[in-house]
Order: sequence, then C-alpha cells, then structure tokens
Amino acid sequence: LIRCHQTIMSAAGLDPSGVLGADAPEQKKRSIGHLAEWSLSSCKQGFGVAQLRDGLTTTYWQSDGPQPHLVNLQFPKKMDIREISIYADYAADESYTPHDVSIRAGTSYHDLQEVKKLELTEPDGWVRIPLQSADGRPLRANMIQVAVLSNHQNGRDTHLRLIEIFTSLASLLPPMVPFTSDECAAFGCVR
Repeated sequence: LIRCHQTIMSAAGLDPSGVLGADAPEQKKRSIGHLAEWSLSSCKQGFGVAQLRDGLTTTYWQSDGPQPHLVNLQFPKKMDIREISIYADYAADESYTPHDVSIRAGTSYHDLQEVKKLELTEPDGWVRIPLQSADGRPLRANMIQVAVLSNHQNGRDTHLRLIEIFTSLASLLPPMVPFTSDECAAFGCVR
C-alpha cells in the first residue's frame, strides 16, 4: 500500500520522501504554496512575491501602500488547508513587523470570511496558525488571504519574510479502490 502511494505521488510530481512535519508524525503535512497563484495588495520594487516565496529568511516582501496589507493565495480548486506558517523577525524589522493578522478564506475575493485573527507580540521565527475545525477537519477553500491589519510601533508598511501553507498528506493522495478479488487487486497500483 505504501509503495502504491509513493508511486502515485511520484507520478503526480510530488516527492514522497519530502514529507514535512516530522515533529508530529500523526499530522504529516505537505506544503502546497506552489499550487497557488500569489498576489499582493502592494509592494516596493524588488520586494514582492518572489522574495516572499524564495525560502530565505534574509529576504522579505515589503508593502507599499495603506493598511491592511494583503497576501492572496488562489488555488485552481478547493484545497484542504491545515496550517499557515508565517516567518517574522521583530529584531530585524522592528516597526515593519506585523502585529495584528487576520486569515480569511473563501471561494473568491467576493466571499472571504475571517477564520482566524491573531496578535503577534514581537515574533522571532515561525508563527504556526492551525486552520482546522474543532473535530480536526482541515479548512476547505479556493482562496486564502493573509491580512496584516497593523504593525508593531504603529508602523505603516510591513515586512513578511516567508509564508508557507500546508495540507495534510492524506488529502493529496487519491483514494485507494478497495478491490476484493485477486484479479482486480492486480490493477490496484499504477506502475
């Protein structure tokens, strides 16, 4: 069964060995940010989506406009979203560091609903924001919006160094067909 899932993941262009979240084996997760189309409410030249997505904590997105500052992630289909992680560094960014952040979800820009609001107090590193219901089911949405409502020290523009969005590993795998006969079970795995 595991070999079948690894084969299916490889055929889909996913790396079966690159499972994130080894610290919580029962909640394995995978980054799905590469599947989304990213857009920003504003940015200074040279400090845009590319810097937000480059995987380096030394680069950052810098907004250039009125608050709220928005990061929009639009997926081509509804996705199960388990967590959003934001990397912020108060020591380096001071008044550019986000303080009040709102996470909104929906099917498009027109029906976004706030699903989580949090206050960051001098963050230093990854801030993990779980997006699941009380019964443990992940949030399902076509669009996620991260809104920076205010900054530390009443700063105007904001710096976000990285944003990662995760789904549970199981939601990326196709459902296995429960074959009962030996003749059909031979076709249960794609080679």
